[in-house]
Amino acid sequence: MSESDLPDYVKVNRDHWTKNNAAYTDGRAEHAWNEQEISWGVWNTPESEVNVLPDVRGKDVVELGCGTAYVSAWLKRRGARRVVGVGITPAQLDSARRLNTKYGLGLELVEANAEATGLPAASFDLAISEYGASIWCDPYKWIPEAARLLRPNGELVFLRNSTLSILCMPDHGKVQERLQRPQLGLNRLDWPDDPETEFQLAAGDLIRLLRKSGFELLDMVEIFAKADAVNHPFYGEYMSVEWAQKWPSEEMWRARKRS
Repeated sequence: MSESDLPDYVKVNRDHWTKNNAAYTDGRAEHAWNEQEISWGVWNTPESEVNVLPDVRGKDVVELGCGTAYVSAWLKRRGARRVVGVGITPAQLDSARRLNTKYGLGLELVEANAEATGLPAASFDLAISEYGASIWCDPYKWIPEAARLLRPNGELVFLRNSTLSILCMPDHGKVQERLQRPQLGLNRLDWPDDPETEFQLAAGDLIRLLRKSGFELLDMVEIFAKADAVNHPFYGEYMSVEWAQKWPSEEMWRARKRS
């Protein structure tokens, strides 16, 4: 895909993550690559508590919106046969390539828009996104693309913000204990402070989109902050422990492509 073909929000988000890779993610990338247990999201919730991952041993995996590709690294170490990370931000991919070379995992890292990867159809057994395509890409584009990439009975697993947290999120500052925006028509969110664009469908709309794209829903797990959780060094500016101990701040979704 040429530069002129990229949607406006993809360019904005690439600029956002180029800046934040230098400020935050590059410095934490190696730490994340070396985590011994898979954990998800802002609160590092262990996969052993969420239980959304299928067995990846011997499977082909694509990570959509891979960032520094630490999730890809986790799954390769879990025994995945082939892991392809797709990302739009060269700075983050450079971080991923440096670590891939250092640790010799053999990941394949592709610079492409996760809404239109250019990868062959029916090439993967699992498509995964942890705060990648799952929030930074248009769901009406990236979810059908995930379905195209998967083989029959392949699975899609993704982590995103909870709908409730988005409804309680003001344009400026931390999530509140009251509604800040309507749910009707919820989808594209253009945040003004540090220009970026996220996407968030309400659960009913997302379920209908998954079904239309050829998926059956297997699970949706709502994630709360633990009693001993501390504010995240980067994301604590918008999500507080206190809020997330009362209401779910994140959602893990798992779906299977119908055969």
